[in-house]
Formats: sequence, structure tokens, C-alpha cells
Amino acid sequence: MSKYQEVVGLYPGTFDPITLGHMDIIKRAAKLVDRLVLGISTNPSKNPLFSLEERVELVKTETAFIEKVHNTTIEVRPFSSLLMTYAEEIDASMIIRGLRAVSDFEYEFQMTAMNYKLNPDVETVFLMADPSYQAIASRLVKEIASFDGDISAFVTPHVREKMLAKMGKTV
Repeated sequence: MSKYQEVVGLYPGTFDPITLGHMDIIKRAAKLVDRLVLGISTNPSKNPLFSLEERVELVKTETAFIEKVHNTTIEVRPFSSLLMTYAEEIDASMIIRGLRAVSDFEYEFQMTAMNYKLNPDVETVFLMADPSYQAIASRLVKEIASFDGDISAFVTPHVREKMLAKMGKTV
């Protein structure tokens, strides 16, 4: 009988839309775990452009190749519960979070402390964003696209196409 226990990581987010910054963190997180669950949050307070179903489908499409490259199981699943409750449901031993700037750290520091109080057995692991992706935020990508700006440096061609179509813009 093996003592090895599968390492499950949870990378939560709204992914509205999934950006190259998200993809960078996902690729790097896939190296750290046996199974990576990309938890797509419902979070209606963020006024998502894409429906929950559309975001799940976009993330599945964009991350399909990562499983093969890193020999890691990747699951894309929606959730609408408290993060730590969801982490327990999927047997995650770690929450993966990406950091871009000091302002991210301040928010994440507070969240990590609260999550630790809820369940000290689930660790939070921070991955610094690749410097070339540090400025990317889904909110800003949507704003740039809404004013007909070029978002090709922030998202894949497929996501760009879906965003522009969703916004009624020409591709």
C-alpha cells in the first residue's frame, strides 16, 4: 500500500475572461500538483461579461493542452460556495493565488489569514506573475475592448474573438 497522497490544488477566480496572466499561473501551478482544479466563481458582484457556462467552456478550451504538457489532471468546475468549503469538497490541500502587485498582496494577505482560521490544513501558495503579465487584469481587458482597443497582447486569439463577438464588435 502506497503512502503517496494525490496533491490537489485549487486555483479559484472569475476568469472573465481568462487572460494570458491566468494562463501563466495555471501552467506553473500544474507543475506543483497532481490535480489542478480551476474553480470558476459565480461572483455576480463583478458583473461578468460571460455567463458562468461560457467562462467554464472558455477556460476548458484554453487549458486543454496543459494536461498533456505537464502530465497533470486539470478540471474546470464552477462553484458558488465559500472558497474553503469548496476546497474541502474537492480535497484540495492548497489554494493557488497569483500576485501581480503590492495591492494584490495586501488583499491576499487578509484573505489567507481568514482562510487559515476556517481551515488551517489548506495552504495558500502564491505565484508571482511573470513580469510581462503583471499589468493584466480581466477588468482592464474588458474596458480596453469596450473602447475598441487592441487586447491581443492580453488574451489568446480565441478569447479575443469570443470577447469581441460578445460585445457586438467586429472581429
